[in-house]
Amino acid sequence: MAKIYDFKALTTKGQELDFAQFEGKVLLIVNTASKCGFTPQFDGLEKLNQKYRDKGLVVIGFPCNQFAHQDPGSDDEISSFCRLNYGVTFQIMQKIDVNGENAHPIYKYLKESAKGTFGNAIKWNFTKFLISKDGSTIKRYAPTVEPEKLEKDIEEMLSQ
Repeated sequence: MAKIYDFKALTTKGQELDFAQFEGKVLLIVNTASKCGFTPQFDGLEKLNQKYRDKGLVVIGFPCNQFAHQDPGSDDEISSFCRLNYGVTFQIMQKIDVNGENAHPIYKYLKESAKGTFGNAIKWNFTKFLISKDGSTIKRYAPTVEPEKLEKDIEEMLSQ
C-alpha cells in the first residue's frame, strides 16, 4: 500500500517536490482557490503554518480550477495572489485536478485513504487532509471547517 511519502508533485516554479522529505512531519494538504467564498481560509491556514511549522507541521496548497472555475489564473498569478493578499509562506503547488480521470495521483491516494460524505469525490475547494507523522492516519475535513478548528487534531498528531 502506498503512503503519502511515495508521491511527488510540482511547485508553482515547476520544481519537483518529493513528499519523502516530509516523513516524520504532520502534513496539512488543501485544495485551494483564489476566487472562492472560502478563499479567506488562506489566512487561517497561514496562521496554522506560522504557529506549528517549527513543531513539525507542513502546510501545502494545491490550487484547483475544477469548482466553478474559481482559480483561473496561471501558477505564478495564483502564488502571487496568495502571498500578496494573505501573506502565505507555505508551499503552493502547481494547479491540478482533484477529481476525474486527470486527478493528481496524490489526490487519488488521499480520496481513497479518507473518504468523505460523498465517497471519493472532493466536494469543493478547501477540502483539507491532515496526515500523521508516520503517514498512517489521514483525517479529512469539509471545506466549511475553518482551519483553526483543526488545531486540536494538529496538536494531537504533533505530540505522537
